[in-house]
Amino acid sequence: MRIVEYDNNQVYNYGSRSAVDFIPIDSVVTVGSYDGVHKGHRMIIARMVALAERRHLRSVVVTFEPHPRRVLKGAVSGPLGLLTTLEEKIDLLAEESVDLLFVVRFTPDFASRTSDDFIRNVLVKLLGAKSIIVGYDHAFGRDRSGSGKTLEYLGRELGFDVEVVDEVLIGNEHFSSTRIRSLLASGMIEDANEFLGSPYMISGTVVHGDKLGREIGFPTVNIKLSDSDKLLPRAGVYLARTMVDGVCFMALMNVGVRPTVSHEGITTVEAYLLGYHGDLYGSLVKFSLLKFIREERKFSSLEEMKLQIEKDKKTVELYC
Repeated sequence: MRIVEYDNNQVYNYGSRSAVDFIPIDSVVTVGSYDGVHKGHRMIIARMVALAERRHLRSVVVTFEPHPRRVLKGAVSGPLGLLTTLEEKIDLLAEESVDLLFVVRFTPDFASRTSDDFIRNVLVKLLGAKSIIVGYDHAFGRDRSGSGKTLEYLGRELGFDVEVVDEVLIGNEHFSSTRIRSLLASGMIEDANEFLGSPYMISGTVVHGDKLGREIGFPTVNIKLSDSDKLLPRAGVYLARTMVDGVCFMALMNVGVRPTVSHEGITTVEAYLLGYHGDLYGSLVKFSLLKFIREERKFSSLEEMKLQIEKDKKTVELYC
């Protein structure tokens, strides 16, 4: 999957900010924030990819960074609670056989563009859209004035067709990022994963901690989140897995304030990798959360905490 950035009417190679000459290619395009890349999103993307293959066109996902809610109507107080960082979104979209990911840098200037301007000059003129597929509730452009109806109207003029994908249900429940956030806030990680279509991810850089885990025989990696707007699930201990140098490791992950050893009340993320012996400081790690094991609680002593972690470890070993 090729990835480019679009900023101030210029296209750049993703990550390098080196400008590229971008030639429009006949494409099937879908547009959205795609936070979470959940099953509803994947149905739209799968329809787009299948249509592109059938018509021998390029498949393109257009998404936005940062999330439009961070820019629109002034600064948002507190974290946005994103289900996916951009890097996590890239990983998930790469699994969907998409040809091009077109990342629009969402700025106040871009937000002021009309839906008509966006469709004409970005989707059609720049990307070469011959077909556009969106969800039933999609809206875009200044004041979210653009809709499926807008696309259909301009499609007749500009020569592209439009497909609006109906609402998707699972167990009579509507797919939505709001519903998934609610499940994560309750620690219902397995239900959230069912809606997502893949395990919930937490990623970040390994940083130095207080080394307490080493003292009690369970050395942990302390994780600084890649994006402060990332949503953390309910505080507690989770069963997770991660890849290190191509090898899969199961892990115990703690999300919370560590009440036994800290009185700061600051939420942290740390994980104990079963069977791993090495140094990951400075490395980018990505964990997939699989199961909620227990609530975070305050222990009367480090010895009591160590005994509980031993029990938690056995839970992970039984899962394996």
